[in-house]
Amino acid sequence: MATVLVVDDKEMLRDSVGATLTRAGMNVRTADGAEQALESIAQQRPDCVVTDLKMPGMTGIELLAKVREIDEEIPVILMTAFATVETAVKAMKLGAFDYLTKPFEGDQLLISVKRAAEHARLLRENAVLRAGESTPGGFLAGLAGGDSSAGIKRLIGDSPAMRRVKEQVMAVAESHGTVLVIGESGTGKEVVARAIHEISQRRAGPFLGVNCAALSESLLESELFGHERGAFTGADKTRKGRFELSDRGTLLLDEISEVGVRVQAKLLRVLQERVIERVGASLSIGVDVRVVATSNRDLPRAIAKGEFRQDLFFRLNVLPIHLPALRDRPEDVAPLAEHFVRAIAQRDGRGEYSIAPDAMAVLMAYQWPGNVRELQNICERGVVLAKGRVITRELVEPWLNTDMSMAGGGGAQMPASYPIGGRDGYAGDHVLTEAKPGVIQTVIPIMDRVLEDIERDAIISTLKRFRGHRQKTAQALGIGVRTLGLKLKKWKTQQLVDEAI
Repeated sequence: MATVLVVDDKEMLRDSVGATLTRAGMNVRTADGAEQALESIAQQRPDCVVTDLKMPGMTGIELLAKVREIDEEIPVILMTAFATVETAVKAMKLGAFDYLTKPFEGDQLLISVKRAAEHARLLRENAVLRAGESTPGGFLAGLAGGDSSAGIKRLIGDSPAMRRVKEQVMAVAESHGTVLVIGESGTGKEVVARAIHEISQRRAGPFLGVNCAALSESLLESELFGHERGAFTGADKTRKGRFELSDRGTLLLDEISEVGVRVQAKLLRVLQERVIERVGASLSIGVDVRVVATSNRDLPRAIAKGEFRQDLFFRLNVLPIHLPALRDRPEDVAPLAEHFVRAIAQRDGRGEYSIAPDAMAVLMAYQWPGNVRELQNICERGVVLAKGRVITRELVEPWLNTDMSMAGGGGAQMPASYPIGGRDGYAGDHVLTEAKPGVIQTVIPIMDRVLEDIERDAIISTLKRFRGHRQKTAQALGIGVRTLGLKLKKWKTQQLVDEAI
């Protein structure tokens, strides 16, 4: 339903225009002048503004210019009984969407407003798509619409632990409150966030995600809140942030524990007051966004260390969901593995694949320190390397190091088959070399090595294993293709890797 702001100092005309638009199924807000209109726009963005030209104080032309300063994508339709070529030309130069001469028919008004609202919708969708493509960490944008039943189907598994998670997701989806999803790396926290969005009443709105651990504090601030032109070197135009682009939708803040103190303070204000300020601006902008945050760290411990604000934690922890590790729900390994094999084979156009019973038994006995993400990677390898479209035990078993996965009660270290040794690219104080079936892997001490060197070695070896295929490499490492490309570009510039890679 489109929201239209009608601005006119004459109550009779406001009511008449508003009634026409309401009968057409639109949500109508009214303002008796430009000042009240600007306040209304700052609190909540309309899809379209319909304003009179001649008004006391600020005119419709002046209001148009102010609206363009706030958000140049809001279409403005001007109404006037004093039409002249000069004012029409001036209005169009300032970016007016349409120009109606009084008196006008109701159908003429409806056609103009519907066109304006559709234009605004397309602009928003394009912006959301661009934001999804450029989001560090591999997050993609979700577009409006969709079947609400699709959300819960994302959560695969029928173990008691997963049934509890599904019940929690269904419950919190009905609320507009902030959700905090806690769980180990690779357990599927982003999937839970998408499910919540798709089940909720906000499913018609956008879904955007930001990997907070992948950005510096200053860049993250700009990504979240946007910036004004000239706010810093290189800011050659005004840019909307993720909060504005997610208006009436859901914003996922992945790895919220990695956010710096300054951005934490700004996030606290957004959650408290539902307003943001772009970097370099003094104007507060109202946003209607549902925030879902995730973390694989112990946030109370981070609070005790002074690394995370306690008041922000309380604001985030309104509706908590704990996502269990895969080793704590072994009943879900089989349905997850079957789902991944089917999805990967379908994606690659390979026909139907299956997992041999003895291979499935091995998978179900494994401790999965890399959780669901590791299982997905194993399934992809199986589909790619299987002969006869059956993933056998002989194919799978060499990739699983049961001794390492069970060390320290399971999950303390990563198996040798995991290409980057876990969430941070290392296990304990050692880095694991690339896996080779049937060969005991060496463990290289990293005391005298820079962490970036270890990361680079792991990425290059994985890239070679996939013969330079960046998408498969990024999926295996659990990072975004864009992030992988930026790292390779940086290392090539520094002459640390071969230009041919």
